[in-house]
Amino acid sequence: MSSGTSFGSSQGTRSSRSEEDSPDLRAQMEKRRKRRKESNRESARRSRVRKQQHLDDLSSQVDQLKNQKQQLSMALSMTTQNLVAVKAQNSVMHTQKVELETRLSALGEIIYCMNSITNATNPVSMGTAASSACDIFGTSSTWSQPIDLYQCF
Repeated sequence: MSSGTSFGSSQGTRSSRSEEDSPDLRAQMEKRRKRRKESNRESARRSRVRKQQHLDDLSSQVDQLKNQKQQLSMALSMTTQNLVAVKAQNSVMHTQKVELETRLSALGEIIYCMNSITNATNPVSMGTAASSACDIFGTSSTWSQPIDLYQCF
């Protein structure tokens, strides 16, 4: 029975304590609840600010990337135009090269013929100063020495 008495007495203490502390406890709990709500509101506000800042940063990055894309597109267009111009110029130069090679070959043949005629009509052993021969145009010319191809240029 002593345990029952002690049990009853402790409950009585709790009951009387709970009645005394009840307004203070309720006030503390209400105060904690208000602080928690305020803390949650502040946390939500900070979260919204961070989210907005992140969206602003992303928007700024999108604008920057759009500008960069436009600049790169313009640079690519200019480079493509330059490539087309250089290819056209290269084609013209190649055609000119082929033409000049043909002309050089023809001149080489002319010089060879002239040197052959000169050597045939003016042998060195004979010691003649000059001789008359016809050139490719049918005119008479006097050559005193062979023509060097590189002196023509």
